[in-house]
Amino acid sequence: MVRTAVTATAATALLAFATPAWASSTIPLHPAHKGSTAANSCGDEKFEKLPADHDGWHFVLPGNKQAAGNFESLTLTFANGAQTVTVKVPDDSDAYPDFLSATGNGQVKHAYVFTPAGWKLVDGTATISGMDTKFNLSHSCAGTIPSNSPSPSPSATGSPSPSTSPSASTSPSASTSPSTSVSPSTSASPSESTSESASPSGSPSPSQSTGGGGGQDDGGLPLTGVAATSVALFGLALIGGGVALTVLRRRRDRITFTS
Repeated sequence: MVRTAVTATAATALLAFATPAWASSTIPLHPAHKGSTAANSCGDEKFEKLPADHDGWHFVLPGNKQAAGNFESLTLTFANGAQTVTVKVPDDSDAYPDFLSATGNGQVKHAYVFTPAGWKLVDGTATISGMDTKFNLSHSCAGTIPSNSPSPSPSATGSPSPSTSPSASTSPSASTSPSTSVSPSTSASPSESTSESASPSGSPSPSQSTGGGGGQDDGGLPLTGVAATSVALFGLALIGGGVALTVLRRRRDRITFTS
């Protein structure tokens, strides 16, 4: 009897030493659960202390056997609008409540994290002691996004550049005063005709007025306008007078005086 008991104890010890120690490994989040947003599965008792403005997330290792492994830690990535946030579970140093939870037989198959409402699960990995190849998002509980939560402020647009004041219209350039019209050159009085010189035939010939051309600096100016006309008429009158005197002289010479 004693011998049988010793044999049983030895067998149990051998089995204990034969149980392998599983090395830690890193497994991914189930691909179908990437990009999830929180749903309305809020019946989990672990969500009883979930703040109203937070989403609750419950992750699980699907294998039930000891060889499937236990959670050691999780690294999760969430999208907060245009930004991404990495959350570690467990981690008491961040602002997100999180914890690991064991089953009744002591296996750590569950993990929880609470994030601000509206975040989206982008991706995740888990470090486990076991042989599971992936972990799942079991269920989630959606919180209420506060209505007074500041929406992402749009990029500050620079204050509109002050409209440049219209360039002062340059006063119209003072119109140049019309060039002073040159007063018409005073027509030089006709040069005085030289005194009549009696021709040998006795008819006086009109004197020739001195002209202004020829490049000679004699001070004379060309006769123009009324002055030229007057001189011409005067010349004709002299010629007419000379002809009349000639006719009278010839008549006188023909008269024969009788004593």
